[in-house]
Amino acid sequence: MSVCDDSMRIDFSGDRVLAVVAHPDDAELLCAGTLARARDDGAAIGVCILCRGDKGQPLRPIPNLPAVRRKEARAASKLLRAELYFGEFADGTLSDGTPQRLKMIEVYRLFRPTLVLAHSVEDYHPDHRAAAAIAEAASWFCASRGYKTRSPSLGAQPAVWFMDTLNMNGFTPEFYIDVSPYASLKDQMLLCHGSQLQRKSDKAFSPLGDVMRRQYETRGQQCGVAAAEAFRAHDAYKRSRAW
Repeated sequence: MSVCDDSMRIDFSGDRVLAVVAHPDDAELLCAGTLARARDDGAAIGVCILCRGDKGQPLRPIPNLPAVRRKEARAASKLLRAELYFGEFADGTLSDGTPQRLKMIEVYRLFRPTLVLAHSVEDYHPDHRAAAAIAEAASWFCASRGYKTRSPSLGAQPAVWFMDTLNMNGFTPEFYIDVSPYASLKDQMLLCHGSQLQRKSDKAFSPLGDVMRRQYETRGQQCGVAAAEAFRAHDAYKRSRAW
């Protein structure tokens, strides 16, 4: 049974919430409202972007696109007031391997999350599915002293929530977070990603603003609010918790 969080009133105060996403605009599309709400509850919030965004070229190519997208991501994170981390892996090459896990483990140990928001394994993009696998694996190993990185291990594994899929395909929510007060912030953050909004005229590319608004409005309708983001809790040992 899916529920809107107002029926159980999740409170993020005291938490450290980290979103692990594949590309520079994924947090805006799928979880920025939840991050903003967590921030206003008193949580520390962060975003880790694993890929450089180097393949998302508009019809008129942009020179040095990774640097442009990094700048766009910084502008969006400034609006959100979130800590920002970059994985710097090339688009389309992301896989669940040792270098990727170690990078993710180190980011966890730097930010020290109590809750990780990760892509769903059902999502459409191979990079999203790889990011889901990396985020999940690192959520275990970040608390293992046997896995060495520059920073000390966490005292406990963070909880993990899987985010909605883009366009809601193949994803059955367990619960919804009411982000109605933050819909305009999601819109403003997405506007920071001008390189991707330029792709609106590309018939092979879905207009991101339309996709995002349709998604948060549809999920909101499903649970009786103006705008919502949908999640499933990871029920693996030591990655789930009571709220």
